[in-house]
Amino acid sequence: MMLTIIFWVLLFILFYTYLGYGLILWLLVKLKQAVAPAKENLYSASSEPEVCLFVPAYNEKDYIEQKVANSFALNYPKGKIQYLWVSDGSDDGTNEKLKKYSGIDVEYLPERKGKVNAINHGMRLAKGDIIIFSDCNTILGPDTVKEIVQKFHSPKVGCVAGEKRIVQEADNTAASSGEGLYWHIESWMKKMDSDFNSVIGADGGVFAIRKELFQELEPDIVLDDFIISLRIAMQGYTIAYAPGAYAEETASLNVREELKRKIRIAAGGVQTIFRLRGLMNPFRYGILSWQYFSHKVLRWTLTPIALFLLPFVNLLLVMQHNTWCPSNFYALVFWLQLVCYGIAVFGWYFEQKRIRLKMLFAPYYFVMINYAGIRGMLRYLKGRQPVNWEKSKRA
Repeated sequence: MMLTIIFWVLLFILFYTYLGYGLILWLLVKLKQAVAPAKENLYSASSEPEVCLFVPAYNEKDYIEQKVANSFALNYPKGKIQYLWVSDGSDDGTNEKLKKYSGIDVEYLPERKGKVNAINHGMRLAKGDIIIFSDCNTILGPDTVKEIVQKFHSPKVGCVAGEKRIVQEADNTAASSGEGLYWHIESWMKKMDSDFNSVIGADGGVFAIRKELFQELEPDIVLDDFIISLRIAMQGYTIAYAPGAYAEETASLNVREELKRKIRIAAGGVQTIFRLRGLMNPFRYGILSWQYFSHKVLRWTLTPIALFLLPFVNLLLVMQHNTWCPSNFYALVFWLQLVCYGIAVFGWYFEQKRIRLKMLFAPYYFVMINYAGIRGMLRYLKGRQPVNWEKSKRA
C-alpha cells in the first residue's frame, strides 16, 4: 500500500508540474476572458516617459559593438533614453571599447564583485521612471521600449517581463533545439500567468521595473532578475508580459555548457525559495502564492526528485504484481518510462557523434534539466554556488 501511495504521489507531481498546472491556468484564463474581456492599453506618443536602458557587463568585448548599435537603433525618442552601462571589473578590453562611444553613461568598477553589486551601484545612477535591464549578449526587438512603456500605462503594473527568443541555426545541437523548445513553452506559460494574474519572475535578457519599487539586493543573490521582479510582485504590483519586447540570443554552445547554466539557475532557485519564503503564504499573497509554487517551486525541488525516483518505485510495484504485461497499468507506465529514457540516451549518444536527430533532442534536454535541478539543489545546500560564475559559452 505504501509503494502504491508513493507511486501516485510522484506521478501526480510530474503530471501537475508539466501538464496539469498549464491546463488549469489555460481554463482559468478562458473563463476570465469570457467574464471580463481584457482592455489593451494602446501606445501613445504623447505619453513617453524617460527610461533607462541598463546593461551590466563583465568581459563582453565581443558583444559591445552589436549591443550599442542595437540600443541606439531602438524605436523610441533618443532624448528620453539614458544608455547606462556598468562594467564590473572587466579586463578583456571591454572598457576600452566602451570609451569609444559618446551618448552612453559608463561606470567602470575596478574590481569584479558580481552582477548584483553592479546592479546596486548602477541603480544609484539610473535616471527616469522606468529602468529596463538587458544582458549584453542579447539583441532587442526594435519596438521593445515602446512595448514595455505601453504595459506601464496600468498603475497596477510594477514590472514588465519581455520574451526570450533563442536564435535557431540550421545545424541545431541538442542544446539549441532543447533550449529553443523550452523557451517556446515557457513563453506560453508566461502569457497564461500574465493573462490570469501575474508573470512569475522575469528573465534578465530584457525586463523593466518602476524605479521607485527597486529594493537593493543582498550581495550573495544568484538570480537577480528573478528576485528583483518577484519582490515587486510581493509589494502588491503585477508583472506584465510583453512578447513584443523580445531579446534574441544564441543557444549554449553545447549541452555541457547548458548544463552548467541550468545547475546555477537551479541553485539560485533553491536560494530564492528560502529568501522569498513569505511568498509561499497564500493567506497573504493569494493566487500569486499558488502560481509561484506551481510554476517555480515544484520545478526546483520535488519534480526533479520525482522524475528520477518514479522508475524505481514503479519497478518495485511491477515486481510486486509479478507481471510485465503492458495490460497492467503499472507495467505500462514502467515500459513508457523505459522508452522515454531510452530515447534520451540515444539523444545523448547521437549528440556526442554530432548526428542531428531533433526528435531525440527534446527528451534528452528534458532529462538533462531535471538532472541539473538535483545538482543545483545539492550545490546550494552544500554552500558551493558562488555569486560570480564562469559564463556559459554561446554558439
